[in-house]
This record gives sequence, C-alpha cells and structure tokens, in this order.
Amino acid sequence: MFTITEFLHQEVKPALGCTEPGAVALAVAKACEQLDGLAEKLEVVVSDNIFKNGIAVGVPGTGGERGNEIAAALAVFCGHSAYSLEVLKDATPEDLDNAKDFIAEGKLTLTANGKGGVYVEATAYHGADTGTAVIEQTHANITLVKKNGKVVFQAVPHCDGAVTAKTGENTVSIPDEVKKMDFEELVALAGTMSKEDIDYVWEGIDMNLRISRYGFEHHSGLGLGCTVRDAAGANYEHDLAAQVKAISAAASDARMAGVSLPVMSSAGSGNHGITAILPVYVVGKAKGKTREEIARAVAYSHLATSFVKSRMGRLSPVCGCAVAAGAGAAAGIVNVSGGSDTQAKKAMELVLGNITGMLCDGAKESCALKVGTGATEAFYAAQIALAGGGMAVSQGVVDVNNFTQTAENAARLNLEGMKDVDHTIIDIITHR
Repeated sequence: MFTITEFLHQEVKPALGCTEPGAVALAVAKACEQLDGLAEKLEVVVSDNIFKNGIAVGVPGTGGERGNEIAAALAVFCGHSAYSLEVLKDATPEDLDNAKDFIAEGKLTLTANGKGGVYVEATAYHGADTGTAVIEQTHANITLVKKNGKVVFQAVPHCDGAVTAKTGENTVSIPDEVKKMDFEELVALAGTMSKEDIDYVWEGIDMNLRISRYGFEHHSGLGLGCTVRDAAGANYEHDLAAQVKAISAAASDARMAGVSLPVMSSAGSGNHGITAILPVYVVGKAKGKTREEIARAVAYSHLATSFVKSRMGRLSPVCGCAVAAGAGAAAGIVNVSGGSDTQAKKAMELVLGNITGMLCDGAKESCALKVGTGATEAFYAAQIALAGGGMAVSQGVVDVNNFTQTAENAARLNLEGMKDVDHTIIDIITHR
C-alpha cells in the first residue's frame, strides 16, 4: 500500500512540453552524459506510441519546431537528465541552431520498433566512446544506462511498467497497487492529505492556470480556449461549462504549441493533468470552496484518473486525456460539489459510456479539442450524477452493478478492440 504523498510525487509531476518528446530528450541526455565529449552521432529507437505521439507536437524552446527528432538533437546540446521531464528547460537559440545543424548533417537517426507502450533507447557516440540509455514503461523511468557497453545502472522493470514508490523496506508499483484496490478505498486517500500535500496539489493548480492564461493571452495553438470564451460573450462569467472548457483548452492550446511553461501532469501525461486539475478547480472556485477543499477534490480527481488509467496502460490507442482524465475530472467535480463516492462513480460511468472510443492520433494542436471535450463531458456528467441521475441499466462498456468491471471493459476495448489503430495511424502520418 502507498500513501497519498507517495502517489502525488510519483503520479503527479511537472512536465515541460509533451511527455513523448520529453522522454526522447531525457534518454538522449542520459546517454550523452556517459560521454567525455559532445556527441558526434546519435541513434534513437522508440516504440510506436512514442513515435506517433511525438511526431507533430511543438517542442518548448524551439520557436515552433515539432517532433521527436528536434527534441533528441536539442538534448545533445542542452539536455540535463537531472531535470527529468523538464530536461530541455535550459535550451537557448544557439542550442536550437546547433540541433538543426546536427539533424541536417545526418548525425541523427530515429526509428520506431513496431511495439507499443513507452520505450526509448538512445545511443550517443563520441569517437570510440558510446553512451546508451533506455526508458521503459513510464516516461521518466530510466531502466538501463551503459558506458562503452558496460552497464553502469540497471533497474528491474515491473511487468506492466508502473512507476515505483518506496514503502518501508519494499518497492511497490503504484498502478499495480491501484488495480488491487476498490474505488472507495483508493479515493479515500484524498482525505489523508497533509498540509504539504495540499501545497503540492496547489503547485499543480497554479502551474496549469499559468499556462492556461498564456494560451488566452497569446491565442496559442488552435485558439480553442479563446474561441469558447469569446463565443460565450457576456454570459461567460456565469457559464461554468464554458469556463471549464475554455480554461482547460487554453492550457492545452499553449502546451501543444510548444510554449516553454511546465504543466503538472497526471499518470504520465501533461494533458491528463490539465483535464484532471482545471475543471475541478474552476467548479470549486465558483462554489466558494476553501483552498483545502479544492486541493482534496483535485487529488480525488488524480486518484480516480489513475483508477482508469492503470488499467488502460500508460500509452494507448484511446485518448487518455479525454477518457481517463475526463472520468477522473467528473469524479473530482462531484467531490468538490459535496457529492458521494457513489455519485462520483455514476459520473465516471457517464464519461466512459460516452467517449471511451475517442482515439489518440498523436500529440498536436487538435489535442486541445479532446481536452476541451473531456473537460466539458466531465462537467455535465457530474451535474447528472449530482442530481441523482445516471445510467439505470448496464449498457455498452458500462456495468452498473460493478464499477471496477466498467473500467476493465473500457480498458479491454482499448487494449483488444483497438490494438491495430496505432499501426494504421502511423502508416497515415508517415506516408503523407
């Protein structure tokens, strides 16, 4: 069993830019740190999921450049593995010029290995020296480091690739443990938060609000946040649904455009973090809830997101920021509104019965549409549940008699029913 503090610090972390190019840059930085000089050549192999999600998304510090390749090359010149998923935060214009030259000179190869999940293997070369780093299963989880072919670090991966937390003398996999818990037991952890935990959750709220404000001020990306706000007009200040969608979408607008501001992630994804945090905050603020009440509800949202996400996998054919985090946000909105765990589950059922089939076709500007959809559907699902409504009989993926089975059904649709989706999407985007 893990504590809420361990959960928050393992599953809710700051990330600069999309986590897929971030994972690529992190592996490259770690590989380059094994060399005695600047890398002269770089070989990177990634999973299909990493390839798909990173191919078209903006990379922070690049002035609008996109994709895994520029992230990898940039890490050669400015990457610091100690920064984890903020690995590129020291990037300068000179570093960007050097990275572009590195690519243009044919010093970088990046290929997909045809497999799913999170996997990055980077090998850097300087003269006769080599450095290798492997990331598996979670975006910041370095499992192997080699210098000149000799292992200098190796971790034993969990079978499902979960993040780990120290609990006494044992190392536990948080998503593994989540899958063993019933919903009520899991979300009860939100009621055990310390002052420090509450402060940490608010760091994430403030972080995601900051990038949302940037999205509004600069009309970033698709400009969906601005469009929703402007369409609401004079009613915006009184239209909670419009605020939930606009504020969440504006954050994703900026993040997907590659703005150099971090977001607080959830379950390994920045867009998950945006969806899990901001709708709950917006509703809590509108209802005059206290700082502590909002923090506990946001933590409840993170925990509920993990309940779904731990079953679906870290990367998947299904859009997790809408489906898993949307369901989590629905639960968090119910909680901050004074609803029960039973109502939270009803709200999550509505989201899962609605948008479970929304596919992930890679990270890019249009992710703001999906974040906005997940946030909005979470809001309305919560309102239905709070009014005593919800699905009366089992239908589709929803089993009204067994909420855990509902989450398992949604995961099964993702893992079995959509198993060939990623290959098709990659074929489409690589043959334009």
